[in-house]
Amino acid sequence: MGKTLTLTAFAVALGFSALTAAHADAVSDIQARGTLVVGVKADYRPFGYLDASGKIVGFGPDLAADVAKQLGVKLQMVPVVASNRVQYLQQGKIDIILATLTDTPQRDKLMDMVDPHYYGAGVNILAPKSADFKSWDQLRGKKVCLIQGTFTNKDLQTQYGVQGLAFPGTAEAYSALRNGSCAAFAYDDTAIQGELLKPQWKDYDMPLTSIFFTPWSIGAKKGENHFASVLSKMVVGWHKSGKILDLEKKWGIKPIAFAQQEHEKYSK
Repeated sequence: MGKTLTLTAFAVALGFSALTAAHADAVSDIQARGTLVVGVKADYRPFGYLDASGKIVGFGPDLAADVAKQLGVKLQMVPVVASNRVQYLQQGKIDIILATLTDTPQRDKLMDMVDPHYYGAGVNILAPKSADFKSWDQLRGKKVCLIQGTFTNKDLQTQYGVQGLAFPGTAEAYSALRNGSCAAFAYDDTAIQGELLKPQWKDYDMPLTSIFFTPWSIGAKKGENHFASVLSKMVVGWHKSGKILDLEKKWGIKPIAFAQQEHEKYSK
């Protein structure tokens, strides 16, 4: 009887140990591994893109590097797009998403959206200057390039009547815009600003007032409360120190009110 109880206790203990290992703290796991794997954009200048040498650089990669530095580990960046970044996180291919991830109620159910938000963007269009767009109503019934997985796509179609043509990435959307398949490309205003810095877009502009301003979060696996707390403190530190404002200047990003407001809020 005593032997049976001992074996039962051992089995329970073994099961508990396995369960604990399966739900080990993400921070400890990452530090033990020695590498933080971050999903970043590689097609979204200046928030994440490939430089002339093929290296991923930009606003997002700089923040990813700071997260790795504060955790005391090396950084590995994995290119992601809107249509696969959530799946990569859920499948364990990446530890966090730092890739212009808009905080929405739907995504809150899929992952931990780190609070506070680190940045944000509105929606605008990239269009030929010759189109002379002055209002969103002028796009009603027109074909507009969109990116698959972007949550504002439905609103653009239902509220503004655009005929959406969705593409997996920005390269395909920009190509479709240039060859005339779309009258305009509706996308984050911050990304369009970055594109307009390139000489090939000299005959295009971002003519409308931005709509649908939404904040961006770092995305972590659901239930990793300690990791989310650690990331939250990092974001507060970025706002307090003015790091976000400094990165706007570094990458030639037109300052947004949100970044300044967060800096003032946390530096008091």
